[in-house]
Amino acid sequence: MAKLYFRYGAMNSGKSTALMQVAHNYEERGMRVLICKPSVDTKGGDRLVSRLGVSRQVDLSLLPDDDAFELVCRDIEIHGPLACVLVDESQFLQPVQAEQLFWLTVHKNVPVICYGLRSDFSTRGFPGSTRLLELAHNIEEMKTICTCGRKALFNGRKINGEYVFEGAQVAIDLQDNVEYQSMCPQCYFAEREKFYKNRKNSQKEG
Repeated sequence: MAKLYFRYGAMNSGKSTALMQVAHNYEERGMRVLICKPSVDTKGGDRLVSRLGVSRQVDLSLLPDDDAFELVCRDIEIHGPLACVLVDESQFLQPVQAEQLFWLTVHKNVPVICYGLRSDFSTRGFPGSTRLLELAHNIEEMKTICTCGRKALFNGRKINGEYVFEGAQVAIDLQDNVEYQSMCPQCYFAEREKFYKNRKNSQKEG
């Protein structure tokens, strides 16, 4: 029976690289895959981009209102059987799209592997990730480390090189002076405490 896999990890845990390696492994054996990502992820345009420098064309860019089940079924009708559907940046999926990918495994017997973040820069779950955690047959953590050497769990957001802890949930990495740092809980909360302390002091001075 096909399964829905959710492989999550903090920034820099090698998710996009792992996805492209899985795609290569299937294709090396003459098997066809479909690579998808939500359209809200504008980094790289219509390509997946790994921090290692490798990239790959996306087959399907999912708009928020797209029906993932119907689009993949249409692809199968046109191009033939699929060995696997691979989804990058799956935290940006709509919850209903996570459900549609689950139905692919149930009704079409097509394995689906989703790669993404579990939580945002404020430690809150992304709606897409939350639904994947609820539905996935198999959940795997992809590990990485903080700059201090501890295991990273969180994603710190920097704007113009400074950590911020308020703002919109979605801000794309390496766009508009935004970047992310994988962080352990100790370093994350130390920076958050510093952020609010500095803001409080600024308000007093004002």
